[in-house]
Amino acid sequence: MRRRTFLAGFGASPAAARQRRPNVLFLFTDDQRTDTIAALGNRHIVTPHLDGLARSSLVFNNAYCMGSNSPAVCLPSRNMLLSGRAYFRFEKYASGSDANFADSMKEAGYFTYHHGKLGNTAREIHKRFDSSRYLKDEEDRRSGEPGREIVDSAIEFLRSRRQDRPFFLYLAFANPHDPRVAARRYLDLYRPERIPLPRNFLPEHPFDNGELKVRDEQLAAWPRTADEIRKHLRDYYAVMTGLDFHIGRLLRELRERGLYEDTIIIYSGDNGLALGSHGLMGKQSLYEHSMKVPLMFSGPGIRRGRTDALVYLLDIYPTVMELVGGRMPPGLDGISLQPVIQGRARGVRDSLFTAYRDVQRAVRDERWKLIRYPKIGKTQLFDLRGDPDETRDLASDPGQADRIRRMTALMEKWRRRVGDL
Repeated sequence: MRRRTFLAGFGASPAAARQRRPNVLFLFTDDQRTDTIAALGNRHIVTPHLDGLARSSLVFNNAYCMGSNSPAVCLPSRNMLLSGRAYFRFEKYASGSDANFADSMKEAGYFTYHHGKLGNTAREIHKRFDSSRYLKDEEDRRSGEPGREIVDSAIEFLRSRRQDRPFFLYLAFANPHDPRVAARRYLDLYRPERIPLPRNFLPEHPFDNGELKVRDEQLAAWPRTADEIRKHLRDYYAVMTGLDFHIGRLLRELRERGLYEDTIIIYSGDNGLALGSHGLMGKQSLYEHSMKVPLMFSGPGIRRGRTDALVYLLDIYPTVMELVGGRMPPGLDGISLQPVIQGRARGVRDSLFTAYRDVQRAVRDERWKLIRYPKIGKTQLFDLRGDPDETRDLASDPGQADRIRRMTALMEKWRRRVGDL
């Protein structure tokens, strides 16, 4: 059955629609920058399988984690993802008793399968999956074969599963989070001296953003040097190449079993990472490199191409429910992206809000981005259209005073909307 026509059956009777629901494979990484897939613009990294997926996908250029109330940004990110709610709605873990991705997919007739990292994740919602397994995160990251254990288990599941229900596989990898250990065959593809630095590389961050001494920032000495950052990037890229290899094994298994054409594949990550950008190493900031994530949808009924729509990770849950014809639960902060996927709309939002603990707040529209540091009374303004790497702060330009006032008001509106009180 052709992928582009598969969902046409949802115009039929409810019983027929249930029988024809596609499988769903959700591949979710840990600490992946958006610029680490060759097909999306980085010619210095080797990711052939993700390249193929990207070419068959609708790629979202502006997908974001909403932020974090913890230095472990992945914790609220993964809870927001599976609950469809902003992290201001829960203390630490999103409740498994409220509407959640796992229960909604089971209600839609799916066998639900989770395998992923153990630390800083959505533990209460994982309990709602029909099958839920965890990695030993440190062992997995030091194995030299990132993603192998999860992919081995997923392939075993595909070979032995009952076929009376479609499957929802949520594979929540622990990579490319540090420690970054890759087998020699992946490392040998890279020479550090040939890897370019981020365009916004700095030896040190120019001011105290409220989180300069967190664990992630201690992974490289101050001031950051070009040689050290290139070594970090070499390891990071090699881990991504290893992860790409094992994801390729899984995609090959889907094809060999005749499942690929009937499967919606979603690829994303929980947050980005600095790795030398702005003099930072971690994800504890609201710059694009830390809050922006890769996001791709591929499969039956999904057009190929790229879109600049402004989206959150927490939009994935309601989007999938609409794509598979499931019931949309009320009370979600996430919004279905189906109008964008079908080409009926350019976007579902005209702005986005991000937040980090009590030290940083940001808002962006299609062009402009305002970052506020309330503890030190500092504001930054960036023109993302002309300066996507956020290297030229325009906040001190008197000609931008009205824009700063308007965007500050927009930020306060967003704070009230999501419960950032």
